[in-house]
Amino acid sequence: MAEACFTGDDGAMARVLIVDDDENFSALLSSMVKRAGHDATVVATIKEGMKALREPCEVVFLDIHLTDGNGLGILQDIRETPSSPEIIVMTGFDDSGAAELALKNGVWDYIRKPSSIKQMQLALLRALQYRKEKGCQAVPAALKMDGIIGKSPRVGACLNLVAKAAQGEANVLITGETGTGKELFALSIHNNSSRHSKSFVVVDCASLPQNLVESTLFGHKKGSFTGADRARDGLIKQADGGTLFLDEIGELPLSIQKSFLRVLQMRSFRPIGSDTEITSDFRLISATNRNLDQMVEEGQFREDLLFRIRTLRIDLPPLREHPEDIRELLVHYVARLCEQYGVGNKGFSPEFLAALKAHDWPGNVREFISTLERAISEAFHQPTLYPKHLPADIRIKLKRSELDMGTASELYRETAESIPALKTYRDEAIAAAEREYLERVIKTSQGKLREICRLSGLSRPRLYALLKKYNLTRQTVPS
Repeated sequence: MAEACFTGDDGAMARVLIVDDDENFSALLSSMVKRAGHDATVVATIKEGMKALREPCEVVFLDIHLTDGNGLGILQDIRETPSSPEIIVMTGFDDSGAAELALKNGVWDYIRKPSSIKQMQLALLRALQYRKEKGCQAVPAALKMDGIIGKSPRVGACLNLVAKAAQGEANVLITGETGTGKELFALSIHNNSSRHSKSFVVVDCASLPQNLVESTLFGHKKGSFTGADRARDGLIKQADGGTLFLDEIGELPLSIQKSFLRVLQMRSFRPIGSDTEITSDFRLISATNRNLDQMVEEGQFREDLLFRIRTLRIDLPPLREHPEDIRELLVHYVARLCEQYGVGNKGFSPEFLAALKAHDWPGNVREFISTLERAISEAFHQPTLYPKHLPADIRIKLKRSELDMGTASELYRETAESIPALKTYRDEAIAAAEREYLERVIKTSQGKLREICRLSGLSRPRLYALLKKYNLTRQTVPS
């Protein structure tokens, strides 16, 4: 029987990487790939696999249990390589938890070994078809970035999801630590969508007074409660035709979550005190820095509401996970802040940049901007930013970290360039010991010259020579 050929319609050869320490299975899989008209590279370890991914690659067959680690631990690393290949995970073990983790990380398929060659062929065929169709899609117009800065793979992956979200109407949940820029990404989705000419309405769920949440969201009629001296549209209605951004949705009270779920389902609601249903055609984007799945388990958030708001999810990385973007952030915000303060644009020393990269930024980009504001205020008319201009708490934290790691300064790092010659090292050690000895003997003898000479065995001329060498003056040792 003739073998099926799984090249694309244009007959192009694809490069397939097989990462598996089972030699027999790898040979079988490699043979199948080659018969399909593609190039197969076989490696047995994670280290070899990541090295092979420096070259372009379309599909990776990845075993989980490898001699130098767990394949699931490098899924993100594989996706962030320049080719961002499709990943087909293989395992000889039954593990539903591993399958769930793999699929959540965007793998193409999860296959139990041993599987039929036909199943492997089909997985490869579909993955290559998908990549070909994805490559043929029209390139979207340049995104309106709305202040989003960064070219790292992590930020790039988030921007790809922004472009995807902007093309549709699906509800979006943006997650990330405080200060990662969740509102900026939400605004970018809105400004790149068909709703860009309508309102972008922000609701900070964490700051809404408990007794006014319902009125703020749904609006009210005049006289519907004490203080309601006039009718007012709620923020849901104000977002009609545009985008409703619920920031910190995890803080939305349970009592309101049920009502809001109905709004999402029906796109209609009654303002407080009204018998009439009104409608609002809005697109929902939510954001949170909390673990909503855990909140569901603890009964603090409705599971049915979570399903509704998380049609598409964008997870923003903390700044410490993409330090390669710090230089671009620095250049952008220094220029912007200097213009805002009416001072000339400033340069920065290499040490200033290194200090920013070394900090872990628990407050993320928000803390980064605030720190630059303080540094520019400190420098003001000086043309260059130095570590001296950083807040003291950051400098102290960095210095403690350096000392804990034994890297008090670049000068004394144990690199080939900084280790001194043996003679220099020995001379410095002897000098340090001699100076310490002299200080101790002077203290013990209470500075009496005759006693110093008796204890040390030094002649008076030799003692004077050493005192001069180590800058210990005669006043230190009275005659």
